Amino acid sequence: MVNLAEQMTELNSAAVLSAARLSKLSLDSAERVMSLQLGFAKSALGDATRAARAASGTQDVQQLLALRTKAAESAMTQWLEYGRNLYEVASDAQSELSKLAEERLADLQRTVTDTVEQAAKSAPAGSDVAVTAMKSSLAAATAAFDSFTKAARHAASFTDASVKAATAPKGRR
Repeated sequence: MVNLAEQMTELNSAAVLSAARLSKLSLDSAERVMSLQLGFAKSALGDATRAARAASGTQDVQQLLALRTKAAESAMTQWLEYGRNLYEVASDAQSELSKLAEERLADLQRTVTDTVEQAAKSAPAGSDVAVTAMKSSLAAATAAFDSFTKAARHAASFTDASVKAATAPKGRR
């Protein structure tokens, strides 16, 4: 006989643990983003101060133009690095969220499969067709989810490689 109360307790316990993991992941990611933002702001302020000091000591227009070009290149490099770091945080968070979702779904699938198996054992005679149909539906849903998961991983991998290639530091020409 299926002990529904015990199964519900296990599901609730797993849901609470998953919610705690999700909260921790969210807070850790937010902390990393805030740290990046503060680091970027400090660096930008320092660069602006140095550029202003250098500009105040220039004697001619050519020096001023060279300083402006150097400051623009430095700012662009910093923005690219900042973008790469933000992408890394987002990518890590997405990976962890996907792993958590996959674990929860696998647990849910196991629970449903166990429940169907238990129900099949105590099912009345002649219900073999219904039990087989239920198991077949479960197998199809599991296969569809596995296929979706593989496609999502492939897309994420492709996107990750594309972003890394697009933002990789290039040598000066």
